[in-house]
Amino acid sequence: MRVVFSTSDVHARDWLDFWREQASKASVAHDFDPHLETAFQGRIRTGTLGGLALSIIESDACTVRRTKHYIEQAVDDDLLLSLQLAGNLVLHQDGRDAITKPNDLFLLDPRRPFSLDIENSIRTLIVKVPRWELQGRLGDVRALTARPIPHAAPLAALAGGFLSMLPERVSAFDEPTGRKVAQQALDLVALAFGQELQDARAATSTSRMTTLLRLKNIIEARLTDPDLRPAQAAAAAGISVRYANALLGHEGTSLERFIMLRRLQHCRRVLEDSTQAFRTVSDIAYSHGFSDMSHFTRRFKARFGCSPSACRQQALTASLLSPDA
Repeated sequence: MRVVFSTSDVHARDWLDFWREQASKASVAHDFDPHLETAFQGRIRTGTLGGLALSIIESDACTVRRTKHYIEQAVDDDLLLSLQLAGNLVLHQDGRDAITKPNDLFLLDPRRPFSLDIENSIRTLIVKVPRWELQGRLGDVRALTARPIPHAAPLAALAGGFLSMLPERVSAFDEPTGRKVAQQALDLVALAFGQELQDARAATSTSRMTTLLRLKNIIEARLTDPDLRPAQAAAAAGISVRYANALLGHEGTSLERFIMLRRLQHCRRVLEDSTQAFRTVSDIAYSHGFSDMSHFTRRFKARFGCSPSACRQQALTASLLSPDA
C-alpha cells in the first residue's frame, strides 16, 4: 500500500484541506474536525485488491460526521467495512452508539448519517465494499451497522485476521488471484456478521423488544425533564436499571449513554429550529437536564464537532442561503 498523504509532509497551513480531501477519497465524503488542530498528526495509505479499495488511516483525536449534505451528493454505493487495528473510537449510526476496541470489526452504511468520535490516536483498516457484494451474502445490513463484533468471537477473529494480512500483500497478487482472495475475505466477513445477526435476534425476544421499545418511548417523551435519570426511566418502564442496560447492551450502549445521546440530539434539533431562535443556548441546555454549560458544550462538541452556538449559526446561514428561503 502506498502513502497518499501524511501531515508531516506538508506545511501546517495546508494540511487540513489536504487531509479532508484524501480522507474523503479513502472512505466517503464527510465533515472532519480535529480536536487539536495545531497538533494533529495523521497518515493515509491506500491500495486495491480484486475490486475492493483498502485504506489504513492513522489519526489523532477528531470527529468525523457523514451528513445528509454528502449523502444527497453521493454517486457511489459502497459499504464501509472496518477493522480497528489500534485505539478506540465511538460509532453512531441508526440509533446505535458503540465503542470499538482493537481487532473489532464494524460496518457503516454511507447512505445514512453516521459519526465517529476519536478521543486518542487510532489506526483503522477501511475496506470499501460494493453494496451488492455484502447484501448478496447477508441481505439488508441495517441491523448490523455500528454494531462492532468483538475479536473474541471465533468467526470475527478469523475474518479480522484474514483482513489484517491483506494491506501488506495487495501488490503480491495478479488480478485474477486478487479477485479470488477478495471474495474469500468477503465470505469470511459475511460469516462473521451473519453469526452476529443470528445471535442478536436470538438474544432479543419479542418480549424483550417490546420492553426496549417502551423504555425508549418513555425516554423520548421526557427528554425535556431535567430530573430524568436512568433510575427514573427504568422505573417508569417497570424494569431495573440493570435489565435496561442489558437490553441496550445489544445495541452497544447503556441506559445512561442513551439518555445523554438523545438529549444532545434533541438539543441540536432545537438549536437548528428557526422557530425557537428566541431561546438562549443555556435555556435549551438547562431544559434538557444539563446543569453546567461547560459540560454541555464539551459533550455537544464531542458529539457533533462544533459548539452549540456554532451549530445554531450554521443552521441559520444554511437557511438564508437556501433557494427556498
